[in-house]
Amino acid sequence: MSLFVIAETRAIPGQEDRLRAALEGMVEPSLAEPGCISYVPFADPNDPAHMVIVEEWTGAQAVDEHFRMPHFLQVSKVLDEILAEPLKIRRLVAE
Repeated sequence: MSLFVIAETRAIPGQEDRLRAALEGMVEPSLAEPGCISYVPFADPNDPAHMVIVEEWTGAQAVDEHFRMPHFLQVSKVLDEILAEPLKIRRLVAE
């Protein structure tokens, strides 16, 4: 059964491009991880400060490993500087 992760972010005004670049930079290394099926950042066309990342993983262990990967730890430092509010993460399974 796949595990879907929905992460929502909001950039500080003026940091929208930096947020987009940081999240787009996560796609390739995340897809290279064992257990990552898909990893897609989406921009809200009506609110450029708001982005949503939709991920599909083989299970919770793969997601937990993702949060310990060097590329995730690096982008977390960037996000700490540019997010207007904490990252919201939901884990969902299809039944």
